[in-house]
Formats: sequence, structure tokens, C-alpha cells
Amino acid sequence: MLLLRTGLLSVASVAAVSVIVPGAPWTDTSGNRIQAHGGGILKVNSTFYWFGEDKAANSALFSAVSCYTSSDLLNWSRQSNALTPVAGTMISTSNIVERPKVIFNTKNQEYVMWFHSDSSNYGAAQVGVATAKAPCGPYTFKSSFKPLGADSRDMGLYLDNDSAQTAYLLYASDNNQNFKIARLDTNYYNVSAVVATLSGATLEAPGIVKRNNVYYLFASHTSGWAPNPNKFFTASSISGTWSAQADIAPSATRTYYSQNTFDLPISTNAAIYMGDRWRSNVLGDSRYIWLPLDFSSGTPKLVWADIWTVNLSAGTYSAASGTTYEAEKGTRGGNSTLITNSAFSGGQGIGFLGNGGTITISNVQGTGASGGQWVSVYFANGDSSYRNTTITVNGGSPVTLDQPDSGGSSVILSVPVKLALKSGANTLVFGSGQSNYAADLDKIVVYTQS
Repeated sequence: MLLLRTGLLSVASVAAVSVIVPGAPWTDTSGNRIQAHGGGILKVNSTFYWFGEDKAANSALFSAVSCYTSSDLLNWSRQSNALTPVAGTMISTSNIVERPKVIFNTKNQEYVMWFHSDSSNYGAAQVGVATAKAPCGPYTFKSSFKPLGADSRDMGLYLDNDSAQTAYLLYASDNNQNFKIARLDTNYYNVSAVVATLSGATLEAPGIVKRNNVYYLFASHTSGWAPNPNKFFTASSISGTWSAQADIAPSATRTYYSQNTFDLPISTNAAIYMGDRWRSNVLGDSRYIWLPLDFSSGTPKLVWADIWTVNLSAGTYSAASGTTYEAEKGTRGGNSTLITNSAFSGGQGIGFLGNGGTITISNVQGTGASGGQWVSVYFANGDSSYRNTTITVNGGSPVTLDQPDSGGSSVILSVPVKLALKSGANTLVFGSGQSNYAADLDKIVVYTQS
């Protein structure tokens, strides 16, 4: 993944991606930011198709359902848009089209896309259906409707591996109060019957993984664009009875500031959690939080990894190792202060960075890689909005790194940045030249991957 956004160091050319970096700007093979939010994955033979919302205009209104292709889940090429606005319909530029998911109907030999279809004020609460003969389409809009007459807002699709290839709509219904699972008809054009209702569950952003004949339902609760602790539920039948909810990540992290959108199995013991880190005021800058979803303990748990790789043929994942530099071991300047907090690595961190306060971390070892190196910055931001910090490398021009609200002053979150580190020792200064206060700094982890 290459960082090509204002305020971050950029690279001169588009290089192949070899690692997954959650929260980093992700660019396609042409060097453009991937716009596939609220998306879903479809595999056809050896090719993965990633469908999602194009939010480049920073608006919630419908622009396009994008389609990207990849053979490795790392390097994505943008194809022609799968679905585009149609004036005078529920998919016009004045409407909402969210969370597109595509499945293949063997009987009709066609691809069927379902999506959340709505009015601009989210009052219509419908699903939309479109079809195509090729994975990327273009898709022909069929209709928008309320399934069985009830609300449908955030939704997903699940295609079971039973002999009938039964498909299901997963959706937030009844003003987001009840969560429903409904069986589709054999054409996948409509809903035939509700098979399960989780009453009062207030769930959205769903996905299902089936493992050892057990169904795992993943979903967030409803908190608008803000993150919350995503949950999982289990059942031996898709019609239930569904278990009580349980966390997939430490609750305080609010699923590492993300919301589930799709869950892709890669083996019996592992899947990929594909989440969105929404940024409501700049939707096009919303980031992708893809993480290993590990079942080896018997229950699914998200594995936080700053940088990781996936081996699709083996069905395994591997988290990279880096070198840690504790902030409190740096040299403080200006008004910066030493913080004692058990949530921080080593029990200490640095606060009051920015507005005159700095911390200098010396002897940071670099490789001199031409594409730069990934550095994960661990911090706590107890505000309800983003902060940012400047990073100066060896006295060069400052890089500005956004720092989302972490969920509290004792909740640690990390964000990645690619820095041009020279071979050998480097000096990094945080907070220099900024009038605003940065988040409290815990540590940085430097990786050799570029």
C-alpha cells in the first residue's frame, strides 16, 4: 500500500503491494485511492472481485458501485463501475446506495447484486437488486423494495454451501431495532420468508462465516458513523436459535475503530475481517481495517497486526515483527509531559505534544529503502474527534499524521505512516511546529517492510 495523500510522504511510482496495513491509505494498481467502502468480496475462479461504495466526492449520495479485481487480495485493479446512477429511480444521484454485495446464481448463470437502497434522509429503508452476466457488470437495476413490507437498512448477503445454494438477506429492520435473516427466492431477486429474527438486537453491518457446520454472525451495533464494539453470535442452523452476543476484539477499542462489512474465510481456522474506519466529514478518506479473524481457540477473535500477510494457498496469515521505541525514553521539549498510565506500554507515555511540546526519538534504525518504511504510531486520544501530530525525520519537512479518537485517554490505538528512513540511525521529532495538541504518544514500532 502506497501513501499518496496530502500531508504524508509519497513515493514516485506505483510498486506492487506485498503486505496488508490496516488503516493506511490503499491505492490501486494505477496509484489511485481505492474507493470500495461498505464493500463485499466475490471470488470467481482465481480472481477476487471487490465491490464497494465510491465515496471520492465525500458525499453519502450515490456516485457508483466500484469493481476492483485481484488475484492476491493485495494488488487491486479498478475496472469499469459495476453500477451507476439512473435518473428517476431509487439509484439516482439523489439517493443512497450502500453496502453492495454480489453472489452468483447458478440456475440463471448471472450475478446478482443486492444493496441498501434509500432516500437521502434514510427514510425509505429499502433493498435494491441489480443483475449482470459478468462479475463487474455493468449491472442492470431491477427494483428497490421493502423486504416483505418491512424496513431494511444496513444489510449483507450470505450464500450457503448447501446443495440448493440457498441465499439469505441479513438486514437491520423495524427502524434498526430488530435484526432479520430472510431466505431469497431461487432467482435471488426477492425475499421469500424470514427464517430468524433477533428481536431488539439493534444490529447492522452484518456478515456470516460457516465453520464446522456452525454459523457465525458478525455485526456491529447502531451508532451512526461512529465505531462500537462489534459482536458475534453462533447457531447450528441459520434459522437459530442464535446465541448471546460476544466480543470479537477488546471492547474498549471499538473493534479497533472499525465496522464490519464482510468476512472472508481463508481456511477452517481463519478468515479475514474486512471493516471500514468511517470518517463522516471526509467519506472518501475512510480507511479499510482488514485483520485476521482467528478461530483456532474455538471462538473467533480479531488479531491486531500493524502489518501482516496472507498465504491464500495455505490458508494462513502472518503478522510482521518490528522494533519498538518507547516515547518516554525520548527527549522531551517544551511543554511535553511524562504520563503515567497502566494502559501505555511500559506504563508511561508523553502528553502535551504540539503547541510547543515535542518528543525526540533518536537512534531509530532504518534500512534506507527507496519506498520508505512503515512506522506504526501508538497513541491515546480521549477527544470525540480526530487529532493529528507532525513527524519530522532527520530535520526534513514535517509529515502530518491523523489520529482518530481512540475511545478514551486509557485506550491505545495505532495508525500507520510510511517514512523515508535512511540506512542506520534516524532522529524523529513528534509535535514540532504545530499549534494544536497531538494525541498522547505511547510508542512507535518500525518495520522493515516498505
